[in-house]
Amino acid sequence: MSPEVLFYILIGIIILNFIWDTALGLLNANHFDDPVPEELQGVFEEGEYQKSQRYKKASFRFGLLSSSFSLVVTLAFFFLEGFAWVDAIARSVTSHPVWVGLLFFGIIMFASDLLSTPFSYYRTFVIEEQFGFNKTTPKLFFIDKLKGWLLLGIVGGGVLAALILFYEWVGASFWWYAWGLITLISLLMNLFYARLIVPLFNKQTPLEEGSLRTQIEAYAQQVGFDLKNIFVIDGSKRSTKANAYFSGFGSQKRITLYDTLINDLEDSEIVAVLAHEVGHYKKRHIITNLIAATLSTGITLWLLSLLIGNPLLSEALSVAEPSFHIGLIAFTVLFTPISEITGLFMNMISRAFEYQADRYAETTFAAAPLINALKKLSKHSLSNLTPHPAYVFFYYSHPTLLQRVQHLKR
Repeated sequence: MSPEVLFYILIGIIILNFIWDTALGLLNANHFDDPVPEELQGVFEEGEYQKSQRYKKASFRFGLLSSSFSLVVTLAFFFLEGFAWVDAIARSVTSHPVWVGLLFFGIIMFASDLLSTPFSYYRTFVIEEQFGFNKTTPKLFFIDKLKGWLLLGIVGGGVLAALILFYEWVGASFWWYAWGLITLISLLMNLFYARLIVPLFNKQTPLEEGSLRTQIEAYAQQVGFDLKNIFVIDGSKRSTKANAYFSGFGSQKRITLYDTLINDLEDSEIVAVLAHEVGHYKKRHIITNLIAATLSTGITLWLLSLLIGNPLLSEALSVAEPSFHIGLIAFTVLFTPISEITGLFMNMISRAFEYQADRYAETTFAAAPLINALKKLSKHSLSNLTPHPAYVFFYYSHPTLLQRVQHLKR
């Protein structure tokens, strides 16, 4: 295969992926005005439902605009030999492979983020603001962005530097060492994410004594779930949307409630939501997902090791000197179809896990408060009640509200 053929294969993958995503998005958008299913009547009042439809349409149009812009910039970068240009800049500063790779990706990531920031700002301060979701300020928006850059530089840069070092030391066998490192980091993030990362962006406080905590602790004791860490996070400083999540395992497990969730739901409904989260733990979904992600990472790194040393990857991007960072760019594009397939299967597994967690909440607590909670959360986030089945199949990690309600009522 010639470098020119590989180049156009990369371009073809990028364009076909965009067409696929856009086609499914348009198919889904054509169902925004479908009538609300009988089981979901009453979730929205008429005025609220019209508002939700306007929100869905505005979000879709803006998403289509931003993804189209991203496609044009990406294609221009490929055709104008942008990777060769950035590689030359990095090599003009240093010849060390690690620093060249870090500078290369640093320049690309920083430029990409600068181009995407106006879109992110518009989404936050125009669309989300218009529909009553946004609570953040411009100052907080940019502080978050700076913290994100810092975190990406430390964690992402550290992992990238290690991968390049492994490759320089042992060649194609680097993937074993990389797999071990990434697995260790994933494990540590699962254990300590809430303690180390969340505090950089949000304030967490223990749930105060009262009726809600008493009910949660009573439920936890009933199902034999050792729960000492119940925290409330100040999600309301950025958005009115509500959430709750479970993190960690063993002695590090904790449940985190958004303050917006506490404001939006009744105590029994919050306990039902937590019963769902406990179900994920009891059904070993967290461990299963960690194992699946670890295996997927290992396979991906193994495939990368088979191709990363091929000079054809660099030549296809008009870079004369083969390198790990250029090969990684080409491999990432080539891997896109496989990642789409693995993502599909992971979504299918995730939806099955959600059904199991819902059933656990029903059998150990009650179905009615969970159904009420799901409806309220959908209402407050102006969720799409009529998504197209194909869009759900490929992109949804959770079943639709209608599917969850029907499952709980069976």
